[in-house]
Amino acid sequence: MYDVVIIGAGVTGSAIARELSRYQVKACVIERQEDVCCGTSKANSAIIHAGFDAAHGSLMAKMNVAGNLMMDQLAKDLDIPFRRNGSLVICLSEEDKPKLVELYERGIANGVKELRLLNKEEVLELEPNLSDNVVGALYAPTGGIVCPFEMTLALAENANMNGIEFFFDTNVHNIVKDGNEYVIETNKGEYRTKYVVNAAGLYSDELHNMVSEHKIKITPRRGDYCLLDKTVGNYVDKTIFTVPGKYGKGVLVSPTIHGNLIVGPTAVDIEDKEAVATTQEGIEDLITKAKHMVKNLPIRQVITSFAGLRAHEAGHEFIIGEPEDAKGFIDAAGIESPGLSSAPAIGVTVAEMLRDKLGLELKKDFIPTRKGILDPSKLSMEERNKLIKEKPEYGNIICRCETVSEGEILDAIRRPLGAKSLDGIKRRTRAGMGRCQAGFCMPRSMEILSRELKIPMTQVTKSGGTSTIVTRRTK
Repeated sequence: MYDVVIIGAGVTGSAIARELSRYQVKACVIERQEDVCCGTSKANSAIIHAGFDAAHGSLMAKMNVAGNLMMDQLAKDLDIPFRRNGSLVICLSEEDKPKLVELYERGIANGVKELRLLNKEEVLELEPNLSDNVVGALYAPTGGIVCPFEMTLALAENANMNGIEFFFDTNVHNIVKDGNEYVIETNKGEYRTKYVVNAAGLYSDELHNMVSEHKIKITPRRGDYCLLDKTVGNYVDKTIFTVPGKYGKGVLVSPTIHGNLIVGPTAVDIEDKEAVATTQEGIEDLITKAKHMVKNLPIRQVITSFAGLRAHEAGHEFIIGEPEDAKGFIDAAGIESPGLSSAPAIGVTVAEMLRDKLGLELKKDFIPTRKGILDPSKLSMEERNKLIKEKPEYGNIICRCETVSEGEILDAIRRPLGAKSLDGIKRRTRAGMGRCQAGFCMPRSMEILSRELKIPMTQVTKSGGTSTIVTRRTK
């Protein structure tokens, strides 16, 4: 019997779990995938929005601005990379200039600090590789970039360190009210709880509709992306948007926190909640749009493309709170962009709701900090040599492209909520994310997983489930 069961281990569910772990509570997170950060949270733009885009007075605006303000302390506490590189919304025609003014005024109303309207000369001085057609821009210095994998994993690890249990490969089939409790029926048995938190992303409508007559609908909105090599990672320094259109903020061009350049996303509404394959049409569309924004875009330096699905709610608003006819069931649904930016604030909001409803008291032994995986490249040569002498595995490079050592992979597997698959290693260490896209390091990572998890190579998977890599030994 739990006080709280959180469904979904994406960035929203993990942020709620981390904030809830501040209190004396018996709680768990159940996740249908094999790991943290396997849905929308792993395939997005990896940016922290300033907060000027969402409608004034909306939950989106409130959570975005509050979440943005929390990021510096969160990054420090959880040892995650974060940089306020700033963002530019560029205007490519005089007719669209009023839209910049509208965004500026909305941002001021939302409480975004340091916003400025720039003329053409000021924009090109900041970003000389922008299109010569630019006529002005909205500059938001508080915008930032982060690693969505590391952020989500850090929140989940810290929650787990503070007593929140995590159960993976656990798919919810039904939720039934039984007196003052809920019974969550899954493929791995029943979970009984006083409160349910619905942070199931694309599937949050299905869970909500199990318990409430006030139905909601989540539409998967696919976005294609291209990731460019680190050799062109500094082609722009700010996150570059154009003035928003019907489907949101449109295509962006941005550096990533790890030194690549990202281009995307498109925005196509689909029905299949598992359709994460890229399309030729989508990739061509985003490249065309990006080339209008940035001159001589080095698109030939693409090392991979991918697609993510956003959980678009029909009213384009976050749904946070209890349905009138389902007390004890708390939605954190429809969390699309700016969901990554908003997650820290959503975590606090939902945890405080539960605190008040359950009468929870703060722990005296809450641990607010967490150390990430040691990166030897950040050490001095003397420190690195000392480390390798004491732990030789840090001198054995497994991934050449990203210079990831065996020591880092072992840490990824052995730490709280450790990696159990190749994608789990990739998200924690970046092994396999470089130019060769795991062509060199995959077999070696598989050997380490096999050894550490004490399973045969034939049971090592790419991403859990049936995604095995090899079927049998040939020699």
